[in-house]
Amino acid sequence: MALVLALLWVISIGGGVVTASAEPAAQVYSLDMIVDLALAKNPLVSSAEGNIEQQKGQQTAAGAYPNPVVTGLGGHGMLRDTSSAGSGTAQSLSEYNVSVGQRVEWPALRAARQQVADLGFATANVGLLETRLNLSSQVKAAFYDLLLAQKGADLARQNLDTVEGVARIVKARVKSGEAPQFESIKAEVEVLKARQQLARADNVVRISRVVVDTLTGGSLGATYAVQGEFRMIPRGLSIEGLMARMMEQHPSIQRLLRSVEQSEWKIEFERQARVPTVTVSGSYWRELGREAFQGGLSVPMPLWYRRQGEIAASLGAKRREEAELLRTRNELGRAVYQHFQDVRTTAELIEVFDKGLLKQAQEALRLAQFSFQQGASSLLEVLDAQRVQRQILLDYAEARHALSVSLARLEQAVGGTL
Repeated sequence: MALVLALLWVISIGGGVVTASAEPAAQVYSLDMIVDLALAKNPLVSSAEGNIEQQKGQQTAAGAYPNPVVTGLGGHGMLRDTSSAGSGTAQSLSEYNVSVGQRVEWPALRAARQQVADLGFATANVGLLETRLNLSSQVKAAFYDLLLAQKGADLARQNLDTVEGVARIVKARVKSGEAPQFESIKAEVEVLKARQQLARADNVVRISRVVVDTLTGGSLGATYAVQGEFRMIPRGLSIEGLMARMMEQHPSIQRLLRSVEQSEWKIEFERQARVPTVTVSGSYWRELGREAFQGGLSVPMPLWYRRQGEIAASLGAKRREEAELLRTRNELGRAVYQHFQDVRTTAELIEVFDKGLLKQAQEALRLAQFSFQQGASSLLEVLDAQRVQRQILLDYAEARHALSVSLARLEQAVGGTL
């Protein structure tokens, strides 16, 4: 009877929720805190912000006026008079000239260049939103992977505790002669299997922790803890509404729309560049016996080449951007539909667990324990019931993990929170 009570105590401990105690100095992070850290520290965000600064500089350069060109020459001149026979007189004077030239751009060319720079700056800003969206989705998926890994490690640790307790009971029964020797060997094998499962589960936790820390740019450090829950399906999700939101607000589509518009202005810029940029100049000359003011106009003559290559290249770039926009729309539409169906399917599976499967597994374990107390079932049947319950708990955690990841991917495909 003492052995039976000890076994039931071990099983009741194994069925509970056991979590590894975190180190006292470990900082605990929630999902929102980790997302904020990733958006602040991840190099991808810094790269996108650097692109904005670069485009801002190009925008400033596009609005600048050409600098004038100042040319100056100077020297000493001498004029010899040889009109008188047998003798000559000489006159000398410091000579110099100063010229100033100013390029005057065609107004339509300047306007097109500024439009290209403005759209480049707008595209970079939307690109930052796109980067933040994709990074947030990656962080959420990695966070839920870590939660699942921790849940698996907890279940593996519970299983090890239960199996070790059973092994102690079996050894006591073998020592007292109530069970054969091979029962002790079987119990030791079960303990070794449970330890291997726990080692693999702990390794998965360590890898998942590194992934999350990498996404935050190493801000979490070597020792940290996370807390959170898997997500539940939001109410009111419809494929039509999600598709409409994706078409209207997704940063990838908005970025490509601006890229197409920028390509159109690049074509306009190349066409306007066929109009020559004139240079207005003025100069002052002071020479020996001569002083003059002059004005000039320099006009390049586009006789042999009228930027046909640049215009053709810009047309090709626009066509490529339009094709990329169409491809992105189709890919995002497929992703929205796929993840929406994944969410619905996984939610139905979770409902099966909630409505009966979890209770049935718990009830089967309770009946196996009661039957064991009455001597109607074997120890192996109790352990099998315990394993089935833990496997169902792990499957339930995996289903909730799949739902959370699918919701994160759906948000990424839609372009915002649900």
